Amino acid sequence: MKTKEIVAYLIWTCVIWNGMSVTAESACSEPPSFYPSASSEIWGTQDSVVTLNCTALLASECNTTLQWFRGGAPLNTTCYPENTTQSKYGNKTQVSSVLQVRLAGVEDFGVYSCIVNNASLTFSLNKTNQPSHTATVVAAVILLLLLSFAALIYSQCHLNLKLWYKNTYGDYEINDGKMYDAYISYVNDENDRKFVNFILKPHLENKYGHKLLLNHTDILPGAEPSAELVMNVSRCRRLIVVLSQSYLELDWCSNNFRQGLWHLLELSQRPIFILFQAHQRQLSLDVAQQLREHQHLIDTLVWGPSSMTPSSSFWKELALVMPRTVTYPSRSSGDPQTLHQDDKDPMLTLNPDYLDCRPDPDPAGDLGLRLPVYKTQRLSKAPVLPVAPGAPMAPGLSSELQPSDIDVSDLGSRNYAARTDFYCLVTEDDI
Repeated sequence: MKTKEIVAYLIWTCVIWNGMSVTAESACSEPPSFYPSASSEIWGTQDSVVTLNCTALLASECNTTLQWFRGGAPLNTTCYPENTTQSKYGNKTQVSSVLQVRLAGVEDFGVYSCIVNNASLTFSLNKTNQPSHTATVVAAVILLLLLSFAALIYSQCHLNLKLWYKNTYGDYEINDGKMYDAYISYVNDENDRKFVNFILKPHLENKYGHKLLLNHTDILPGAEPSAELVMNVSRCRRLIVVLSQSYLELDWCSNNFRQGLWHLLELSQRPIFILFQAHQRQLSLDVAQQLREHQHLIDTLVWGPSSMTPSSSFWKELALVMPRTVTYPSRSSGDPQTLHQDDKDPMLTLNPDYLDCRPDPDPAGDLGLRLPVYKTQRLSKAPVLPVAPGAPMAPGLSSELQPSDIDVSDLGSRNYAARTDFYCLVTEDDI
């Protein structure tokens, strides 16, 4: 009996074991559940780190070993940090693996897959094309170079550009009742006299065609400007003061430069001060301070060693503050007032078509009716004068007094208006 019982127990054990094996195999034949449930695409940039998370839920009896593959080949987990955890949920086991991939090169991109119990979940790592900043950098560099070049050109040629604009589009200062372009005030010593008469005046008159009025007397001899000074300055469009060391030693400069400066501002809207570079260090603190405080009301120019050349900045700055001159293409262009005011006065016209400028047919005087002689009117003949008493008679004439051909009975009704043919008195030699 014992032998039979032992055999029966073994048979029962084999049946149970086989049943259990069949049950386990049937449970593992079901594919595990992955999270995420489907394959996914991940985008990354070079030199960045991407985290791949593969989570599978399967039966506890199944093989829970999880492996990573890249491109179908097993992944060397020693080069990639990996963290795998397992947890029980009833009769099932959850396997979770986190893989960190550093995208150092092109070879790190591709298809990654995690495989557990003959089932897999794929991750596709794609490279994100970074926006190229090369064009932006090149454009910024070119713009910076252009701005630098423009700043360089402006620093070297800004005076020439301003002069060109003024000479092309600037306003003419005419019809303002002024007779001179500038009134130059200076001290009558040797240095200032040479500078004004041999440098400043010839350059302004010969090159720019300005008309100047020079005065070497004290511009402000007393507390108030003199009547002569006010009259002379009012006839000029600009006031130029050669502010040399000798000029600063005048009474009004040394005693009260501020008051004298205000008087100058009353005489001229924007006076021009010419300083000598060699004398700038000798300026008193009061004079230098007043010039700085009123620099928005005056124009200050500095004469230096390099100012002798006609193309120096001194002459360009002086030309900018001087009035625009009227230039004509030829000498026969006419008078400025006639050209710009459309003056049609016949006195300024040589041999006009509408007047008969023949010599006076009766130089002895007007004995008949004199009217304006036009080209359309022709005198038939000059009036005949009566023979004076005692004058010799012409041959063939009787000694009796011949009656005059001139009718003088209407002397009271004649027109004695002013003659209008005096325009013909203007000849080419007179002009």
